[in-house]
Amino acid sequence: MRVIVAGGGIGGLTAALSLHAAGITDVTVLEAAAEIRPLGVGINVLPHAVRELTELGLADRLSALGVPTGELAYFNRFGQAIWSEPRGLGAGYRWPQYSVHRGGLQMLLLDAVHERLGADAVRTGRPVASYEDLPQGVRVHTAAGSLDGDVLIAADGIRSAIRRQLFPEEGAPPWNGLVLWRGTTRAPAFRSGRTMIMAGDGTEKFVAYPLTPEPDADGHLLLNWIAERPLETPPPAPGDWNRRVEPADVSRHFGDWRFPWLDIPSVIAGADAVYEYPMVDRDPLPRWTHGRVTLLGDAAHAMYPIGSNGASQAILDARVLAWRLATHPIDDALAGYEADRRPATTAIQLANRDLGPEIVMRLVHERAPRGFADIDDVLTPAEREAAAAGYKRVAGFDPTLLNERASYTVDTGNRP
Repeated sequence: MRVIVAGGGIGGLTAALSLHAAGITDVTVLEAAAEIRPLGVGINVLPHAVRELTELGLADRLSALGVPTGELAYFNRFGQAIWSEPRGLGAGYRWPQYSVHRGGLQMLLLDAVHERLGADAVRTGRPVASYEDLPQGVRVHTAAGSLDGDVLIAADGIRSAIRRQLFPEEGAPPWNGLVLWRGTTRAPAFRSGRTMIMAGDGTEKFVAYPLTPEPDADGHLLLNWIAERPLETPPPAPGDWNRRVEPADVSRHFGDWRFPWLDIPSVIAGADAVYEYPMVDRDPLPRWTHGRVTLLGDAAHAMYPIGSNGASQAILDARVLAWRLATHPIDDALAGYEADRRPATTAIQLANRDLGPEIVMRLVHERAPRGFADIDDVLTPAEREAAAAGYKRVAGFDPTLLNERASYTVDTGNRP
């Protein structure tokens, strides 16, 4: 079986590694960029995705790259605690949760692809423009020529050329009126030193978590942060994570967000670079698979960056698709993959539009806009627990269900 993967991001590279591990070794990744470089800032890789990378033999590399997230904590816009919970091993998972640099994770996967599939497996400077069906496969067209395969996996992102060919009337990703700014800053450690915090009111929000495991001599860690608020006019370049803006243009919106344990304006102002991203996603699709072509990752289900699910869901897509292709005839495999993954990711897309577990910040703001003396008088422990547990079930990382789920690893001598 010859498989062509459009896109050398986290989803596409994980797909290549998963196919190889399942015994499908004729895999070519076509990447639009002339060179794959470690771009972006931080992301969280949730336990269900860490499980898949572990089963691909990447646990040690991932551990060396990331910080094991130990706690998730929510606060209102005044820094008052709403809810906190353990994460990763401390929450009963068999696998950690990691805060990592997105570009670092991509390079980790790229190195593994080169080692296992060969230096020629990823072909850069090859943006996929379109495809055509063949009697028993697909022909993929790029600016550098055409390539034939048995299956095309479109992992080419939120602005996927293959998705656009399949759904030409869809248009640009819809903007919800919010903008995210992202950056990294060396700043004092807070709480456990392995805590991810979210503070806000459901409309304005600030997120921060460490990307380095130990403080430096000054007690500082490298913090990844995200600031979010509405904008009156849409910014340019929806779907582009790499548009830079001045830190001062962001910090002015959060000038009074100073907590005893975190000075948010100083964190924002101290960033070397700040990247602006309009809050866009994609509407759920009625189908992903067309003949021998299927969608994966953001090309299939781009979602708001809520709940740390974007990259994790792409990793799950890749593992399920590879398992299906290795254990079923091609057409049955593609149908089974879509049946497994499309309803699950559709539910997450819709949950993220309703704020997912972050709904607790909005509820607290609506009930106590000026703060509170006792959080239990505002939002009961049962309400807070229900928001957290419900989202874990929707997103596929309920601890018991994940720990007991069967593996997607295929029993083959070609595993790494």
